Order: sequence, then structure tokens, then C-alpha cells
Amino acid sequence: MSGERAFLDWNAGAPMGAAARAALVSALDRVGNASSVHAEGRAARNLVEGARRSVAALVGADPERVLFTSGGTEANATALTPDHKVGGKPFRARRLFVSAVEHPSVLAGGRFAAEDVETLPVDGAGRLDLAALERRLAAFGGDVLVSVMAANNETGVIEPVAEAAALVKAAGGLFHVDAVQAVGKIPVSAAAIGADYLTVSAHKIGGPQGVGALVLAAPDTEPAALLTGGGQERRRRAGTEPVALIGAFGAAAAEIAEHVADGRAVRRLRDWLEGRLDLICPATVIFGREAVRLPGTVSFAVEGVSAETAMIALDLAGVAVSSGSACSSGKVLPSHVLAAMGVDPALAKGAIRVSFGWSTTEGDLARFVEAWTRLVERLGVRARHAA
Repeated sequence: MSGERAFLDWNAGAPMGAAARAALVSALDRVGNASSVHAEGRAARNLVEGARRSVAALVGADPERVLFTSGGTEANATALTPDHKVGGKPFRARRLFVSAVEHPSVLAGGRFAAEDVETLPVDGAGRLDLAALERRLAAFGGDVLVSVMAANNETGVIEPVAEAAALVKAAGGLFHVDAVQAVGKIPVSAAAIGADYLTVSAHKIGGPQGVGALVLAAPDTEPAALLTGGGQERRRRAGTEPVALIGAFGAAAAEIAEHVADGRAVRRLRDWLEGRLDLICPATVIFGREAVRLPGTVSFAVEGVSAETAMIALDLAGVAVSSGSACSSGKVLPSHVLAAMGVDPALAKGAIRVSFGWSTTEGDLARFVEAWTRLVERLGVRARHAA
């Protein structure tokens, strides 16, 4: 296994797929603005609209309701606004409810004032407390927006978004799902969830960085535009469309659709890895293990092993992993997700996230296991826990 590296940080950004790479390179040779009426412009528009259909098909949505953005963060910021139109009439959300384990771009509250954002608790596995949501909806009324992720980026725990959506809709509120980590890994249907808005990001499904989408899942609901001043994206998002990025996004969506229906191979790798971790050190804690999780995410810690030390050692051994979200500062910081789950801070500071996907091999995980075993033995962690 010498020479090659094992990339096991798919939740931060999946490797670009062959179809997406080919589409990107091909589109870079094109000229023409997708808003222009000449032949070159029409060709660019056809590429954008083809991609829109592919992204829509991946999440079971209407292509006309797919709004391209610069990524998941912008899509979230677009959805998280007090001002919307529902059935052609203004709707103003006076409150934003978010779960305590959301991505930082959701926890920031988008365009809501800080005092109008309220965090909802989760259980020990990191799942939204539906009873707490129901209580807050009953106390506050229906003019609210609720945002809950489909699957957690750190632990892979799948959230009860359909159940949450039913509660929110019954109360008369709007519901947004950050589906960035779920799409392409498990089947996701905007209609089945019952969400008004759904966020998707290209580089999590094997597409390029710098492009994403907000799916306006409800047929008669849309947020106030975040970027104004142009007619692009049906006047929902001003700015010239990045044709090459969007084209590659569409190719990635079409390619990943072939793999998402059957996650058994990836799940088998996850179960094998967790079994090996237990053997290497029985004191290993796998976060969210009791919950339904994404097939290719393992978040774990062993008390006495710091994440920073582990990641440096693993990187030197040719293995790329993460300590959690890669979207904050590039540094190892305490996990707000594990804190919300009630994990002891001493244990949480050692959290390592191994994430992988359809092209990961058993050899990739074996390389990680070999490096992790050497680290644990060098630190004497297993002996200390056995004493």
C-alpha cells in the first residue's frame, strides 16, 4: 500500500467523478453567456437547463424549481430569510428554529436577526427532539421557518426530517432541509420529506466546488432573493451562471444516481471498519452508533488520543481524514455537534471522522486501520484502558 494515499474525507468533498470532470473540461472550451440569444448563448443555456433537469431528477423535484447557487452555504442563506411568498402572497417568518447539530451556515441564521433564531435540542445520538419542536411550534404559532439537516456531516446520523416536516406543516410554518450530506449517499425525495426548500451541493456528490442548488420543493413557495439586480435563474438569483460548473454539477448528479440506490457495498465497508476499531481498542466510542446513519461515515474517539495528534500521524501515513466539519477554520476545534449530544469534552476532543463512498476500496480502509493500529500502540492507549 506504499506510494498511494487513501482519501477518507468524502464528507468534506467527494472526489470528482469521471463524468463531471469530462463535462467540466468540455464546457471550458465553450463560449457564450447563457443569457445571450445567439447560437453560442443558446448552447450554454441548453447545458444549464440539462444540468437543472439532472439535479431535479436526483431529488425528485420539478426542474423549474431548481435554483443554482455558488454552493450549499449560499443556498442555505437564500432559504433562511424571514421573507417568502406562499401562494403568491407575502409570508413573514417571525422566528427561525434550527437543530443544535446543524451546519454552521444554518446555525448562523441566514438573514434572520440573531435574537430571532432559536436552537432546538437533540438526543444522545444527535437526533432532533421532535417533542421539543412540537412544544415550540405550539407556543410560538405558525409564522415560523424551521431548518433541519437530512444527515449530519460529522456523525452521519440521519435526522427525522419527514416527521419534523409534518409537525411544521401542521402548524402552518415553512420547512427547510439542508440535504448536502444526504444527497448522493441515500435516496432523497423532496416530496417524500415534505420540505419547502432543500439544499444540495455539487462537490459532495462528485462535482466541482463552487456550485450548489436550492430546490424550491413546494410548488407555490419561494424565498426573497438573496442576490438581486439581474434576471438570471428566473429572477431568483442575479449573476451570470457559471456554465462549466453547472454543467459538471449536472453530470455528477446523473452519475451519482447510478450508485445511490444501493449503498450496501459502502455499508459493508463501514461495518467492517467499525469491527476493526473495536478490536484495536475496545474502549473506542463510535458516535451515533445506535442511530440510523449514512453508509459511509464513521465518527469515533478513544479517550487519550487527541484529534490533532491522530490526524497528523494519519496524514504522514498517507491517510486523509477529518476531525469533523471542514467548513470552519481549517483547525481542530471542539465539535458543537458532539457537545449537543452530551459527549464528554475530554472524549470529544479526540473525535475522528472517516468518510468514504462508492469508489472507496477495502485497501483504502485497510491502510487507515494499519496506521491507526500503529498510533494506538505507540501511544499505549489500549494498555491504559485495559489496566
